[in-house]
Amino acid sequence: MTVYSEVVTDEPPTDSSASAGVNSGQRQKPISQPMELTYDPEAIEANYHRKPLKVLWRLIRIIFPFAAFYFSLWLDRQTGNLEYHEKKRAIKLKQILTQLGPAYIKVGQALSTRPDLVPQAYLEELAHLQDQLPPFSNEIAFRFIQEELGAPPDDLFAELSSQPVAAASLGQVYKGRLKTGEAVAVKVQRPDLAQGIAIDIYILRQLAKLATHSIKRIRSDLVGIMDEFGARIFDEMDYTQEGKNAERFAQLYGHLKDIYVPKIYEEYTARRVLTMEWIEGIKLTKPEKIQARGIDPSYLIEIGVQCSLRQLLEHGFFHADPHPGNLLATLDGKLAYLDFGMMSEVKPYQRYGLIEAVVHMVNRDFEGLAHDYVQLEFLTSDTDLTPIIPALAEVFNNALGASVAELNFKSITDEFSALMYEYPFRVPAYYALIIRSLVTLEGIAINVDPNFKVLSKAYPYVSKRLLTDPAPELRSSLQDLLFKEGRFRWNRLENLLRNARNSDDYDLNKVLNQTLDFLFSERGEFIRDRLADEAIRELDNLGQTFLQTMNHILQAGFNSWENGSVSASAAKGNSQENLEQLGRILEILRNTRGFNPATVVSLLPQILFKPETRQMGQRIVGGLAQRAVARLIREMLLSEDIPPEQTNGAKPQDRLSLPASVES
Repeated sequence: MTVYSEVVTDEPPTDSSASAGVNSGQRQKPISQPMELTYDPEAIEANYHRKPLKVLWRLIRIIFPFAAFYFSLWLDRQTGNLEYHEKKRAIKLKQILTQLGPAYIKVGQALSTRPDLVPQAYLEELAHLQDQLPPFSNEIAFRFIQEELGAPPDDLFAELSSQPVAAASLGQVYKGRLKTGEAVAVKVQRPDLAQGIAIDIYILRQLAKLATHSIKRIRSDLVGIMDEFGARIFDEMDYTQEGKNAERFAQLYGHLKDIYVPKIYEEYTARRVLTMEWIEGIKLTKPEKIQARGIDPSYLIEIGVQCSLRQLLEHGFFHADPHPGNLLATLDGKLAYLDFGMMSEVKPYQRYGLIEAVVHMVNRDFEGLAHDYVQLEFLTSDTDLTPIIPALAEVFNNALGASVAELNFKSITDEFSALMYEYPFRVPAYYALIIRSLVTLEGIAINVDPNFKVLSKAYPYVSKRLLTDPAPELRSSLQDLLFKEGRFRWNRLENLLRNARNSDDYDLNKVLNQTLDFLFSERGEFIRDRLADEAIRELDNLGQTFLQTMNHILQAGFNSWENGSVSASAAKGNSQENLEQLGRILEILRNTRGFNPATVVSLLPQILFKPETRQMGQRIVGGLAQRAVARLIREMLLSEDIPPEQTNGAKPQDRLSLPASVES
């Protein structure tokens, strides 16, 4: 059985081209032909199930170094030397992860971006795992280049560095120059890569199975998460696929402001060799050097956050490994993405579900958030949400604090972990890479600015999507956000508009046009009816306030105006507040980039002559007339002299009430 399928060679395998479980007796083909790598967990399991001693030896090699490391830390605590030996222990941890191979190196890379979790001495050492690992020999690397590209390096490149300029978990990079003059980075894959990764994934997958079956409180799909990780890392071993990923990434996101995606040279790229444009730049984890070039590192972080939001929530094709070795500040102030091996996708329903979850979380709509978890597959459809909703309210109110600006992903995950054990939550496999990507990006941001909060930077984009995206899912979410119990929530609209205008590509004219198209469509009938009801309610309140004011003036005279105005002011109630909010909304629109009064004026005739507008007007006039008639009838009935004993002491205005449909 094969661990992965590939095109094999006529000659005996000399490196990672040999599968960990390749069938014997197959005809070998030239290795220079492309080879396909496919993650097959059943084949891996069948292969290593027959090799228990090899698996046991690997387990010993994993467990013993970590056990020795933990004992050293314990001893340091007992002797009071924990801080004194911190640098030494950090170096040792880096060495352990390096020796154990790519799967563990990636764990170290993720930890190297979290200054809020890992001490500084460990951060400095683990940062070396990003691109400063021990290289393998040039002889093997140059042989791979010849085997994959069909010619010696000297025939292919005008220049090629004598030593690698960087070495990471899966390969090492040489700086070169093509015969046509372009500076390039040539990445060559490490030998014996597939076998080492396959056995580690097998072990981790078996542990995931054991934990799932043995620990009842674990409901997450740990095996699925491991399979997702395995599939992505096997994709990462195919540099041809990485080249295609880079081209797709450039097509989707290369046009964004200050995002740079290097060019891939396909004719110099194969399964184990990747040639791409050389980028001069500075790591985002070195903000002082970036600032010395006159570039604001915080701005680049915001650019990265905005790009990540579009990856996750707009197109769904996202970079699942954004560690500092893969992100550079270019010398002209752009953010460059370098590595496209570990990519993943978010399906449309998952993208819309994530947007809705952010909206419900920010607005503390925990009932909506609970339903989002069902849609996102954190909860099954038959889960009783009744006890979960107040639990979400308690947990996320702690995480949210006073505002969105105080929220970070670590606080969310920390608080959410408490719920995982009490209620039937599970982490779906697709979400593991998403949270890894976001947490890593937030870690890089915190290194630049300790007070950086990803969600506070994300909400303007989410607000813009809610206002501009015509997808039925988001229109429904916008409707739920703006209306509650039949009342229009002006404060929510104000908040959306205020946040959306901070999004770089927010187009106010597009918002106005799309809003009108939706409002006057068949799907917008519900909102038209609610807006008409809101207008009836507000106009009726204003009319009553005016009549009460005039009544005070006529009955008490101008001398008692001051006392009468108190009652009139109280009668205004929410109407005055809503008018003030409407004024603030108009002010926000007026100050939004791209606002043009002439455009708004030109839209008015289109609105006024639409049949739906006339229907709304008729509904408003009819509603006001209905209220006036109902009020008149009530006053006439209440004016009768009814004995107090028949009212049980009730006040005249309490003896008769109208149906809620009329009063509301």
